[in-house]
Amino acid sequence: MLGLVISLIVVGLIAGFIARAVIPGRQSLGIFKTIILGIIGSFVGGFLGFLIFQHDPMDGFFQPAGIIGSIIGAIIVMFIYTRVVGRGAVNR
Repeated sequence: MLGLVISLIVVGLIAGFIARAVIPGRQSLGIFKTIILGIIGSFVGGFLGFLIFQHDPMDGFFQPAGIIGSIIGAIIVMFIYTRVVGRGAVNR
């Protein structure tokens, strides 16, 4: 169980960092928010992968396709985040 949590944090950090690098603009996110972004992206990517490919998630947690799905999900979440936060910003 502890290994799963550590793996989730590490994959979340990597996916969140790559998503922040891919999406243009400045994101004021710290390390904790980057990890949360990656973890949410992992769930989004896993859900979309299941919907598209109907693949059984019990085949293993740490797979290259899962990491790529996590990165794609984190990019989607980061894109939505920048659009929502960008609308609420006030320019002075």
